[in-house]
Amino acid sequence: MTANEREVVAIIDELRSQANEVNRSGMARYGINTERAFGMSIPPLRAMGKLLGRNHDRALTLWESGWHEARLLAVFTDEPSKVTEAQMDAWALDFNSWDITDQCCSNLFIHTPYAVEKVRQWAVREEEFVRRAAFAMLAALAVHSRTLVDGDFRTLLPLIAAAAEDERNFVKKAVNWALRQIGKRNLALHADAIALAEELAQRASRSSRWIARDALRELHNQGTIERIQVKEAKHRKENTGKRTPPRASNA
Repeated sequence: MTANEREVVAIIDELRSQANEVNRSGMARYGINTERAFGMSIPPLRAMGKLLGRNHDRALTLWESGWHEARLLAVFTDEPSKVTEAQMDAWALDFNSWDITDQCCSNLFIHTPYAVEKVRQWAVREEEFVRRAAFAMLAALAVHSRTLVDGDFRTLLPLIAAAAEDERNFVKKAVNWALRQIGKRNLALHADAIALAEELAQRASRSSRWIARDALRELHNQGTIERIQVKEAKHRKENTGKRTPPRASNA
Protein backbone atom coordinates (compact mmCIF):
# COMPACT_ATOMS: atom_id res chain seq x y z
CA MET A 1 0.00 0.00 0.00
CA THR A 2 1.37 3.40 -0.99
CA ALA A 3 1.62 6.38 1.35
CA ASN A 4 -1.21 8.02 -0.61
CA GLU A 5 -3.44 4.96 -0.16
CA ARG A 6 -2.64 4.78 3.56
CA GLU A 7 -3.59 8.42 3.99
CA VAL A 8 -6.90 7.89 2.19
CA VAL A 9 -7.69 4.85 4.36
CA ALA A 10 -7.06 6.99 7.46
CA ILE A 11 -9.27 9.77 6.08
CA ILE A 12 -12.13 7.38 5.37
CA ASP A 13 -11.80 5.90 8.86
CA GLU A 14 -12.13 9.46 10.22
CA LEU A 15 -15.21 10.06 8.06
CA ARG A 16 -16.71 6.79 9.27
CA SER A 17 -16.13 7.81 12.89
CA GLN A 18 -18.33 10.86 12.29
CA ALA A 19 -21.20 8.92 10.75
CA ASN A 20 -24.62 10.31 11.66
CA GLU A 21 -27.68 8.24 10.83
CA VAL A 22 -30.06 11.11 11.53
CA ASN A 23 -28.25 13.30 9.01
CA ARG A 24 -28.12 10.41 6.58
CA SER A 25 -31.89 10.01 6.74
CA GLY A 26 -32.31 13.75 6.25
CA MET A 27 -30.07 13.67 3.19
CA ALA A 28 -32.21 10.92 1.70
CA ARG A 29 -35.34 13.01 2.20
CA TYR A 30 -33.73 15.77 0.13
CA GLY A 31 -33.11 13.40 -2.74
CA ILE A 32 -29.42 12.76 -2.03
CA ASN A 33 -28.13 9.29 -2.83
CA THR A 34 -27.08 7.85 0.55
CA GLU A 35 -26.25 4.31 -0.56
CA ARG A 36 -22.57 4.89 0.33
CA ALA A 37 -22.85 7.88 2.63
CA PHE A 38 -21.89 8.35 6.28
CA GLY A 39 -24.30 11.22 6.87
CA MET A 40 -21.84 14.12 7.25
CA SER A 41 -22.88 17.64 6.33
CA ILE A 42 -20.91 20.02 4.11
CA PRO A 43 -19.42 22.45 6.71
CA PRO A 44 -17.30 19.85 8.58
CA LEU A 45 -16.20 18.38 5.25
CA ARG A 46 -15.04 21.80 4.07
CA ALA A 47 -13.19 22.29 7.36
CA MET A 48 -11.51 18.91 6.95
CA GLY A 49 -10.59 19.80 3.40
CA LYS A 50 -8.89 23.00 4.53
CA LEU A 51 -6.83 21.08 7.06
CA LEU A 52 -5.83 18.47 4.49
CA GLY A 53 -4.83 20.98 1.82
CA ARG A 54 -4.83 20.37 -1.91
CA ASN A 55 -3.38 17.21 -3.40
CA HIS A 56 -4.39 15.95 -6.82
CA ASP A 57 -3.29 12.32 -6.43
CA ARG A 58 -5.02 12.00 -3.08
CA ALA A 59 -8.18 13.50 -4.56
CA LEU A 60 -8.20 10.86 -7.29
CA THR A 61 -7.88 8.09 -4.71
CA LEU A 62 -10.58 9.59 -2.51
CA TRP A 63 -12.92 9.70 -5.50
CA GLU A 64 -12.17 6.12 -6.44
CA SER A 65 -13.22 4.96 -2.96
CA GLY A 66 -16.83 5.59 -3.95
CA TRP A 67 -17.81 6.99 -0.55
CA HIS A 68 -20.08 10.04 -0.78
CA GLU A 69 -18.16 12.17 1.72
CA ALA A 70 -14.79 11.04 0.36
CA ARG A 71 -15.85 12.24 -3.08
CA LEU A 72 -16.89 15.59 -1.66
CA LEU A 73 -13.46 15.85 -0.02
CA ALA A 74 -11.91 15.02 -3.37
CA VAL A 75 -13.80 17.96 -4.89
CA PHE A 76 -12.72 20.33 -2.12
CA THR A 77 -9.05 19.32 -2.20
CA ASP A 78 -8.22 18.59 -5.83
CA GLU A 79 -5.92 20.96 -7.74
CA PRO A 80 -7.85 22.57 -10.62
CA SER A 81 -4.67 23.11 -12.65
CA LYS A 82 -4.09 19.34 -12.71
CA VAL A 83 -7.64 18.32 -13.62
CA THR A 84 -7.83 16.90 -17.14
CA GLU A 85 -10.71 16.60 -19.59
CA ALA A 86 -10.53 12.83 -19.20
CA GLN A 87 -10.93 13.15 -15.43
CA MET A 88 -13.92 15.46 -15.84
CA ASP A 89 -15.62 13.03 -18.21
CA ALA A 90 -14.90 10.07 -15.94
CA TRP A 91 -16.14 11.80 -12.80
CA ALA A 92 -19.25 13.04 -14.61
CA LEU A 93 -20.14 9.45 -15.45
CA ASP A 94 -19.80 8.63 -11.73
CA PHE A 95 -22.26 11.35 -10.68
CA ASN A 96 -25.17 9.68 -8.93
CA SER A 97 -26.51 12.47 -6.73
CA TRP A 98 -27.41 16.10 -7.33
CA ASP A 99 -25.27 17.41 -4.46
CA ILE A 100 -22.07 15.71 -5.66
CA THR A 101 -22.80 17.00 -9.17
CA ASP A 102 -23.36 20.58 -8.07
CA GLN A 103 -20.45 20.73 -5.62
CA CYS A 104 -18.04 19.28 -8.15
CA CYS A 105 -19.07 21.65 -10.93
CA SER A 106 -19.29 24.76 -8.72
CA ASN A 107 -16.15 24.21 -6.64
CA LEU A 108 -13.77 22.45 -9.01
CA PHE A 109 -14.70 22.09 -12.65
CA ILE A 110 -15.49 25.77 -13.29
CA HIS A 111 -11.87 26.56 -12.40
CA THR A 112 -10.52 24.47 -15.27
CA PRO A 113 -9.97 25.75 -18.82
CA TYR A 114 -12.40 23.12 -20.10
CA ALA A 115 -15.54 24.34 -18.30
CA VAL A 116 -17.37 25.97 -21.21
CA GLU A 117 -16.58 23.12 -23.60
CA LYS A 118 -17.91 20.61 -21.08
CA VAL A 119 -21.12 22.64 -20.76
CA ARG A 120 -21.57 22.30 -24.51
CA GLN A 121 -20.71 18.61 -24.57
CA TRP A 122 -22.67 17.50 -21.52
CA ALA A 123 -25.80 19.54 -22.28
CA VAL A 124 -26.68 17.12 -25.07
CA ARG A 125 -25.81 13.92 -23.20
CA GLU A 126 -28.64 11.61 -22.15
CA GLU A 127 -27.34 10.62 -18.69
CA GLU A 128 -29.39 12.54 -16.14
CA PHE A 129 -26.59 13.72 -13.89
CA VAL A 130 -24.19 14.41 -16.76
CA ARG A 131 -26.77 16.72 -18.31
CA ARG A 132 -27.47 18.27 -14.92
CA ALA A 133 -23.72 18.90 -14.59
CA ALA A 134 -23.75 21.00 -17.76
CA PHE A 135 -26.32 23.39 -16.39
CA ALA A 136 -25.02 23.39 -12.82
CA MET A 137 -21.68 24.46 -14.27
CA LEU A 138 -23.31 27.08 -16.47
CA ALA A 139 -25.11 28.51 -13.44
CA ALA A 140 -21.86 28.64 -11.47
CA LEU A 141 -20.03 30.31 -14.37
CA ALA A 142 -22.74 32.96 -14.57
CA VAL A 143 -22.15 33.79 -10.92
CA HIS A 144 -18.38 33.49 -10.64
CA SER A 145 -16.66 33.88 -14.02
CA ARG A 146 -14.62 37.05 -14.48
CA THR A 147 -13.48 36.18 -17.97
CA LEU A 148 -16.64 35.21 -19.86
CA VAL A 149 -18.49 38.07 -21.56
CA ASP A 150 -22.14 38.51 -22.46
CA GLY A 151 -21.60 37.04 -25.91
CA ASP A 152 -20.28 33.83 -24.38
CA PHE A 153 -23.46 33.36 -22.37
CA ARG A 154 -25.66 34.24 -25.35
CA THR A 155 -24.08 31.42 -27.35
CA LEU A 156 -25.04 29.02 -24.52
CA LEU A 157 -28.69 30.10 -24.18
CA PRO A 158 -29.77 27.76 -27.02
CA LEU A 159 -28.59 24.84 -24.86
CA ILE A 160 -31.08 25.95 -22.21
CA ALA A 161 -33.80 26.24 -24.85
CA ALA A 162 -33.13 22.69 -26.06
CA ALA A 163 -32.83 21.05 -22.62
CA ALA A 164 -35.96 22.75 -21.27
CA GLU A 165 -37.97 19.92 -22.81
CA ASP A 166 -36.33 17.37 -20.48
CA GLU A 167 -38.96 16.41 -17.90
CA ARG A 168 -36.50 14.80 -15.46
CA ASN A 169 -36.55 16.63 -12.16
CA PHE A 170 -32.81 16.94 -11.61
CA VAL A 171 -32.30 18.21 -15.16
CA LYS A 172 -35.11 20.75 -15.34
CA LYS A 173 -34.14 22.27 -11.98
CA ALA A 174 -30.56 22.77 -13.18
CA VAL A 175 -31.77 24.25 -16.48
CA ASN A 176 -33.93 26.67 -14.51
CA TRP A 177 -30.99 27.49 -12.22
CA ALA A 178 -28.75 28.32 -15.18
CA LEU A 179 -31.36 30.53 -16.80
CA ARG A 180 -31.96 32.49 -13.60
CA GLN A 181 -28.27 32.99 -12.87
CA ILE A 182 -27.53 34.20 -16.39
CA GLY A 183 -30.44 36.61 -16.05
CA LYS A 184 -29.03 37.99 -12.82
CA ARG A 185 -25.52 38.56 -14.18
CA ASN A 186 -26.30 42.01 -15.62
CA LEU A 187 -29.14 44.01 -17.15
CA ALA A 188 -28.34 43.05 -20.74
CA LEU A 189 -28.41 39.33 -20.00
CA HIS A 190 -31.44 39.91 -17.78
CA ALA A 191 -33.35 40.98 -20.88
CA ASP A 192 -32.08 37.99 -22.85
CA ALA A 193 -33.07 35.55 -20.11
CA ILE A 194 -36.56 37.04 -19.85
CA ALA A 195 -37.01 36.80 -23.61
CA LEU A 196 -36.05 33.12 -23.55
CA ALA A 197 -38.27 32.43 -20.54
CA GLU A 198 -41.24 34.05 -22.28
CA GLU A 199 -40.63 31.81 -25.30
CA LEU A 200 -40.44 28.72 -23.06
CA ALA A 201 -43.72 29.72 -21.41
CA GLN A 202 -45.50 29.24 -24.74
CA ARG A 203 -44.33 25.66 -25.25
CA ALA A 204 -46.43 22.57 -24.78
CA SER A 205 -44.04 20.73 -22.46
CA ARG A 206 -44.70 20.98 -18.73
CA SER A 207 -41.01 21.26 -17.89
CA SER A 208 -40.53 24.25 -20.22
CA ARG A 209 -43.50 26.05 -18.72
CA TRP A 210 -42.35 25.33 -15.17
CA ILE A 211 -38.84 26.58 -15.93
CA ALA A 212 -40.30 29.72 -17.48
CA ARG A 213 -42.73 30.50 -14.65
CA ASP A 214 -40.11 30.05 -11.95
CA ALA A 215 -37.47 32.07 -13.81
CA LEU A 216 -39.85 34.91 -14.65
CA ARG A 217 -41.03 35.09 -11.04
CA GLU A 218 -37.48 35.79 -9.88
CA LEU A 219 -36.30 37.88 -12.82
CA HIS A 220 -39.33 40.20 -12.66
CA ASN A 221 -38.96 40.61 -8.90
CA GLN A 222 -38.16 44.23 -8.07
CA GLY A 223 -35.59 43.20 -5.48
CA THR A 224 -33.76 41.12 -8.08
CA ILE A 225 -33.71 44.01 -10.54
CA GLU A 226 -32.43 46.42 -7.90
CA ARG A 227 -29.62 44.04 -6.94
CA ILE A 228 -28.55 43.79 -10.58
CA GLN A 229 -28.60 47.58 -10.86
CA VAL A 230 -26.47 47.96 -7.74
CA LYS A 231 -24.00 45.39 -9.06
CA GLU A 232 -23.74 47.20 -12.39
CA ALA A 233 -23.25 50.57 -10.68
CA LYS A 234 -20.47 49.09 -8.57
CA HIS A 235 -18.85 47.59 -11.66
CA ARG A 236 -18.97 50.96 -13.47
CA LYS A 237 -17.47 52.71 -10.46
CA GLU A 238 -14.64 50.18 -10.22
CA ASN A 239 -13.82 50.67 -13.88
CA THR A 240 -14.09 54.47 -13.91
CA GLY A 241 -10.75 56.07 -14.56
CA LYS A 242 -9.09 52.87 -15.70
CA ARG A 243 -6.88 53.75 -18.62
CA THR A 244 -6.28 51.58 -21.64
CA PRO A 245 -2.56 50.77 -21.84
CA PRO A 246 -0.85 52.71 -24.68
CA ARG A 247 -0.14 50.78 -27.83
CA ALA A 248 3.44 49.77 -28.47
CA SER A 249 5.25 51.97 -30.91
CA ASN A 250 6.02 50.60 -34.36
CA ALA A 251 9.30 52.48 -34.36
